[in-house]
Amino acid sequence: MNNSTPQELIQAFQLGYTQRDVTKVEAFMELFTEDAEVIGTNGQKPGVDEWYTNRDGARELVEGDWESWGDLRLDLDTANIHQNGDIAWMAATATVSKTIGKDNFQSYLDFIRDYMDQSTLPAEQKLHYILRGGTNTIYELNRGENFIWVLRFTAVMVCQAGYWKFAQMNFSFPTIYFPDVRVIE
Repeated sequence: MNNSTPQELIQAFQLGYTQRDVTKVEAFMELFTEDAEVIGTNGQKPGVDEWYTNRDGARELVEGDWESWGDLRLDLDTANIHQNGDIAWMAATATVSKTIGKDNFQSYLDFIRDYMDQSTLPAEQKLHYILRGGTNTIYELNRGENFIWVLRFTAVMVCQAGYWKFAQMNFSFPTIYFPDVRVIE
């Protein structure tokens, strides 16, 4: 992949996420440095969940996104891209779109069965978690089956041997309510 400018790198990234062809994931990963740090929407701390600290780990995120996440669209027309020598950085708004049908009610019930078997939390905490998820599932599916989530996308790019690569990126959802992840002391 010939990425001689940061803009071409970003366009190649968008093309990969548009096509979502998992047979091309190895070639796509060449867009990243070996020690790329990629933080997904579920990343909480380095090495946990979707916080990957190298290209091989980031492959897991990309493959999972391409298989089931939804249609990612960066707003390249309004993206803020800056460059200083062999380093560039960007911030862009984006959306992730997916159709989720009423069959998600059954999927959530299947999730509950697995959760009940796997979780070691006390019964009251399990019930609160299940109720929160169930209420959210009912609320969201009653709003329609076409989901479009707003996303923030930031990245740092470096030029190595004449080619631009991602050194760090972060996918994040804005929230106006309490964040989903909380530390209880």
